Amino acid sequence: MRNEDWIKTLDDGRKVEFTYQELPGDGAFITAQNAGNKVVYSIVLTNARNPLSRQDVESHFKTELSKK
Repeated sequence: MRNEDWIKTLDDGRKVEFTYQELPGDGAFITAQNAGNKVVYSIVLTNARNPLSRQDVESHFKTELSKK
């Protein structure tokens, strides 16, 4: 199973840490956390069609991360 984490700087300068963990049965657990923030957005996907690209993971959090 694949596990990955990375940090991306958004256009407004905020840094976000993303994680992606493949789960059995084509599932995935993904998270996003703004740097310096205790709030972690997390999603369990039951039919993720693994492997997911970084862009796939980031797109799941687009609405939440657009809020300041």
